[in-house]
Amino acid sequence: MQDAVTAETIAAVQRFGAAFNRHDLDAVMAAMTEDCVLESSYPLPDGTRYEGQDAVRANFARVFRSSPHSVYEMEELFASGERCVVRWVHRWIDQEGKAAHQRGVDVLRVRDGKVAEKLYYVKQGVPTYGQS
Repeated sequence: MQDAVTAETIAAVQRFGAAFNRHDLDAVMAAMTEDCVLESSYPLPDGTRYEGQDAVRANFARVFRSSPHSVYEMEELFASGERCVVRWVHRWIDQEGKAAHQRGVDVLRVRDGKVAEKLYYVKQGVPTYGQS
């Protein structure tokens, strides 16, 4: 049985994800706290940190414009208290019209029913050590 805080965290993350997949910028930002933090995966190796509604909104607006057909499918979600981890696959159509995808994980923190922190990690093409 889930405790109330964990249940609220899961509901908040699911609301955020649904708004994100609709590319509904206003709903995405309404699902985040005023002092929200987003850490993206680009540029490598550490990504960019965005702090506050204005900076996070501007980043998401760029994302929605540059990839209007992209969606994130949750493969797994688990939470404990105010923390949540989502394993996902991101699907989009590339510039040649071909289906593409990428897998990753979000580590989120929820406060007062809203996403306060979203740390974004993706699988990148890196050297495979010790494999032939």
